Amino acid sequence: MRDESNRTEPEMNKVDDQRMEQVEKVQVDYVEEELVHDSYPSAVYTPPPEKPIYRFAGFWMRLWAFLLDGIIIWSIGSILIVPLFRGLGLSTVQNSMFSPATIATTIVFYAYFILMTKYFKQTLGKMVFGLRVVDLAEERLSWKTVLFREGIGRYIAGVFAPITFIVYLVAAFTKKKQGVHDLFADTSVVHEN
Repeated sequence: MRDESNRTEPEMNKVDDQRMEQVEKVQVDYVEEELVHDSYPSAVYTPPPEKPIYRFAGFWMRLWAFLLDGIIIWSIGSILIVPLFRGLGLSTVQNSMFSPATIATTIVFYAYFILMTKYFKQTLGKMVFGLRVVDLAEERLSWKTVLFREGIGRYIAGVFAPITFIVYLVAAFTKKKQGVHDLFADTSVVHEN
């Protein structure tokens, strides 16, 4: 490389002209690029939204929330169903699967879990412990997901009552702390903060 001080004036002008051409070319390319992006906004790259990072709720937190929900459901049954059935002269004994009191209690049980999960993403028990249900595939809980998780999942757990605890205990051993009903619906229970 030659020292610039040893160059003649015509050589210096030639070098300066070449540098100016390069600068102008870069400026033109930059302006053209801006025009392309302004003319075609869909051509602008927008990165995909980041997936949220969840702190999954473990088995014991979920168990305490479920036990509190059980107390709430029992209270609703005692406050609403028992007085209503007594006022109508119906039996409040739940000695068979198809007794009116058993059917009414079952409706309250499923309605409580389905409606609370759909509209609030959490039951009262989960609210107390700072937990909520999330769909791992989507942002919002759809009716299909909620009905599958709370309706079918809890029905399966109830039908297999002797192994119900195993169905829920699975949450202690899975990576995302999912129970069997969560695995079916691709959901999980997470801490709110």
